[in-house]
Amino acid sequence: MIQYTIQRVALALGIVFVAISALYGVMIALPGDPTSVLLGPRATPDMRALFREQMGLDDPLAVQILNFWGRVLSGDLGTDFFRNRPVAVAVMSALPHTVALVFGAIFWSATLGILLGAFSADRRNSLLDRVTGVISVAFIAAPSFVVALYSLLLFSVTLRWFPSIGAGEPGDLLSRIQHLVLPSLAIGLAWVGYVARIVRASMLEAMGESYIRTARAFGLPRRRVVYNYALRVAILPAVQVLGVGIGGMLSSAVFAEIVFSRPGIGTLIYTSVSDRNYPVVMGAMLVAIGFFVTCALIADLINAALDPRHRKTQ
Repeated sequence: MIQYTIQRVALALGIVFVAISALYGVMIALPGDPTSVLLGPRATPDMRALFREQMGLDDPLAVQILNFWGRVLSGDLGTDFFRNRPVAVAVMSALPHTVALVFGAIFWSATLGILLGAFSADRRNSLLDRVTGVISVAFIAAPSFVVALYSLLLFSVTLRWFPSIGAGEPGDLLSRIQHLVLPSLAIGLAWVGYVARIVRASMLEAMGESYIRTARAFGLPRRRVVYNYALRVAILPAVQVLGVGIGGMLSSAVFAEIVFSRPGIGTLIYTSVSDRNYPVVMGAMLVAIGFFVTCALIADLINAALDPRHRKTQ
């Protein structure tokens, strides 16, 4: 397990390095000049040249990437030139809102998905199984931004059950949870379908295993066999899917945070890209990609710890 963990951590670090380096190159290659956005149209060529030199935009791309990683390794994510504050401050103030949103989406997708998948497998080929299959596919097909808009119109504007915008009052846990329900549901609903189908398939496969037949032969109650033994094994693929699905949830969080006017990494990246604020974009993307890779790594290690066969196939 130790060797497997070291290999996975090294792979995760390599993924972060390659992804951020490639993203940095894409950002530099995009059309537009950040000096024009920041200094305005009245800036002189000398002022723009000086500012580009201060930002390091005159250096070759490889040098810029190496300088960026050098600053990151020293704990410096750069400076937000628009607001004259460290990028780390801007990112860390937005990160808790996005983390709460993603884990709220995981709660919805795991809870509803496992329940639907287990009920569907327990009643294979029944009417409930068919209805659950239709609901799961419908959840998968529904775009998160459409779910966000309609949930906002229905539950906030029409029924007034939940607040429509913001992240809640600081220090008020109940207010934070109320503001989190709709955006997290909009993100997690699509993954309910994925988890439900995977749990159903895994449970049906587990029901044919020899240890399940042995448990039945010993006269254990059917419900205990299904939910204590088969479901425990069927959850393992769902853990892996949710770990990888965090990347999709992070991308969906951009739409949810914009629709519900929530401060977060998604909103920060969106506004920074619009302003061509390179340091903030790279700092926010570094944290977002690192968060995604870390969650996928944790899910992989949990899966390997629960099922040793997973380590042997890697």
